[in-house]
Amino acid sequence: MNPAMKKETYCRMMEAVGASVSLRNCIIWYNRVVTWVVYLSYPLLLATLAVRTDPAFFPALLVPGISFVLLSLCRDRINAPRPYEKFGVPSVISKGTKGHSFPSRHVFSIFIIAVTMFRFAPVIGVVVGIAGALLAVSRVFGGVHFPRDVIAGAVIGLGCGILGFWVIVPFLQNLL
Repeated sequence: MNPAMKKETYCRMMEAVGASVSLRNCIIWYNRVVTWVVYLSYPLLLATLAVRTDPAFFPALLVPGISFVLLSLCRDRINAPRPYEKFGVPSVISKGTKGHSFPSRHVFSIFIIAVTMFRFAPVIGVVVGIAGALLAVSRVFGGVHFPRDVIAGAVIGLGCGILGFWVIVPFLQNLL
């Protein structure tokens, strides 16, 4: 995927996806199901850590939480248009939002959740990461993000998770 997308490329992509009802429905279904499954699994992880009174509860809550807030503030400031706004072609995934395309918060969220899951269950973290890569593709082919939006979301999600869990948390723990 080329991070920069031209109108002709976007229009051809939307035409191809729109021409196949099964592909269109698959993109919509995948986007919806994976988003909900992953977003529900994260509170489940937090609840499990809380019930066990695991000291990792607060890092598992704060690293993604603080990162999400900071990303949202930056994204709000950037306020990049979405493909359907910029090119005037309807998206496959219904979205009424204007702006706030860069970086993709859906993709960021799934990748930081993948890193969080990886800390406790590496196999599940890898599976969530793979689901995140496919979600990124579905967000582009669904017409709600440019490739650069999802690439940035993934890189920032991975970076915040790695920095938070493997650098900042250990550093703070050594201070205490």
